[in-house]
Order: sequence, then C-alpha cells, then structure tokens
Amino acid sequence: MKRIVLLTCVLAIATLASAQLYKYVDKNGKTVYTDQPPPDADPQTMRIPSSATGAAPTPGKSAVAQDKELQKGRDKAKENEKKAEDTASRARQQEELCANATMAYQQYSQGGRMTKLDEKGEKIFLGDAEIDAARESAKRKMDEVCKKS
Repeated sequence: MKRIVLLTCVLAIATLASAQLYKYVDKNGKTVYTDQPPPDADPQTMRIPSSATGAAPTPGKSAVAQDKELQKGRDKAKENEKKAEDTASRARQQEELCANATMAYQQYSQGGRMTKLDEKGEKIFLGDAEIDAARESAKRKMDEVCKKS
C-alpha cells in the first residue's frame, strides 16, 4: 500500500515537472500565462526553468568563489572603515590646531605684558612692537589653519 501511494506521488510530481506553459495575448490586450492552450489564440510555448519545477537549483558559483567574494567584501568594508577613521582623525587634529591657534591669537589680542624665554631660559618682557608682530603672526596662522575646517 505504501508503495502505491509513493508511486502515485512520484507520478504526480513528474507530471507537474513536465507541464507546458503557454503565453498569449487575449482580446483585451492582456498577456495571459496558462497551462492550457487557448482554442482561438496563437499561443507561444514557454520553457519553465528547472528551479521553478521544484528541482534543486544549481549554484552559479562554487563555495570557494563565494568565500572569495565574501572575503573581498569584508576587506573592502575594513578599508572603508579605516578611511573613515583616518578622515575623522584628521578632522579632530585640524580642530585642535585651529583651537590652539585661536587661543594664541586671543592671548596676544587681550594685551597686557607678554613674556618669552631667552636662550638662557630667563623670562624677558616683549615690547609693543614685538607683541604686535606676534599678534599678526598668530592671526595669519589662525586664518590659515582654521579656514580648512
């Protein structure tokens, strides 16, 4: 009894696998797909891919090729991540340089007595001309560094 049921199932699946598919345009201009040929229209016989009939699909690429593609994708993702980190790092450095240059310019702009160290490591006071020159230098540096950010 089990053999008969199994044989019936196999035959039913085999008939489905060998079914024809027809394509035609009806009188309203609609494209129709059917397994029965129309009596009054000129049908086109369609081929059904083996994967649509329930057969196991054949892979287009081997497992090795798929692994290589996956590895390429991972490598590219790592490369993009590294580029993004480098870009963010450069942006942080640029912001820090700009902040330092702005602070130096503000110190010279506030006025007051400014000092610097000489070759011996002793403090010497800057004159007004030296302060003005240092302020202009700090402004140029600030403009140069901060314009890029």
